[in-house]
Amino acid sequence: MSLNKRPTSGNALPAGTPPVLAANFAIGDVVRHRIFDFRGIIYDIDPVFANSDEWYESIPKDLQPAKNQPFYHLFAENSDSSYVAYVSQQNLLEDDSGEPVAHPEVPKMFKIDDGGKYQLHQIHRH
Repeated sequence: MSLNKRPTSGNALPAGTPPVLAANFAIGDVVRHRIFDFRGIIYDIDPVFANSDEWYESIPKDLQPAKNQPFYHLFAENSDSSYVAYVSQQNLLEDDSGEPVAHPEVPKMFKIDDGGKYQLHQIHRH
């Protein structure tokens, strides 16, 4: 999916309307970081950066992602621990390991369907 998709309804957008950003991943997808050794399950998505400036500035300048892209909230894990991560779309890849995510919060929000996909429990759906 492209980051700069325009709606295809046929209705013209006013001049200067910013492009519609498309998320490449969905809630319940299992992903891994493209640089760092961790993986996780997506539990929320921000269409653009929505964390603090302090958080952003704590990232080394050469690794700071663009703010105008989707950012994902993950129940993340590595070989040492489980934690919550906030990751830009450009830094995520699909995790095709087939291994379940062992983060302790996952069973509280998700169930695994017959096809092995994570689905939000009914109470957490909007």
